[in-house]
Amino acid sequence: MKTKAKPLKGKTQRTGETSKAVAYIRTSSAANVGADRDSDRRQREAIHEYARRTGVEIVGEHYDAAVSGADPIETRPGFSTLLDEIESSGVRTVIVEDASRFARDLITQELGILALIGRGVTVLTATGDDLTNTSDPFKVAMRQIAGSFSQLEKSRLVSKLAAARSRQRALRGKCEGRKSHAEMNPALVAEAKRLRRRSPRTGKQRSLQEIGQKLAELGFTNANGRPYAAASVRSMVQP
Repeated sequence: MKTKAKPLKGKTQRTGETSKAVAYIRTSSAANVGADRDSDRRQREAIHEYARRTGVEIVGEHYDAAVSGADPIETRPGFSTLLDEIESSGVRTVIVEDASRFARDLITQELGILALIGRGVTVLTATGDDLTNTSDPFKVAMRQIAGSFSQLEKSRLVSKLAAARSRQRALRGKCEGRKSHAEMNPALVAEAKRLRRRSPRTGKQRSLQEIGQKLAELGFTNANGRPYAAASVRSMVQP
């Protein structure tokens, strides 16, 4: 069951500032012909019409052209820049024409929405449906399972590395050498490098300390459960 979003207010009560959102557009045909003909224009018009009706300012657009609805969310350049913008600008609303713009496949679609939920983002359609707020038990269960598997993979990796270190100590009395973050957790390093990119709007970079805090918010912490220090973050983002 779809959940209707409450109309966004044109002005916030606390600051009087206009509500802001970014648009996400995806077309699947490189030639933009057939069923996908003029799809980008149709999506853009639908999103801006919804924004006009609800008093929202569209401050950015992220476009994945010629990207199949079956392609994993994490491989899409437009979705990657979308994540960069919402983390650098503070905008917490994304508007799409409809759920299929994330993916035709329900699992891929939900994983994309889950990535935004984890960052405190609301995803709305041009018809006003709130894709991040659902009472559909299947979708709720899918999001819970995806979150559980993510945590399971992190725990499994930590246990595997701990067991490997113990074996090295038992055989040689010490470990062979300290492995890099990239060897131990490629996902951590990829996220750190993404967070280090310059903002597409301001051209500024986050500080190493800010990146450590952001990583902690995303579930990446050091062995003591604390945010990575600046020196550790530097080793992750250096070429």
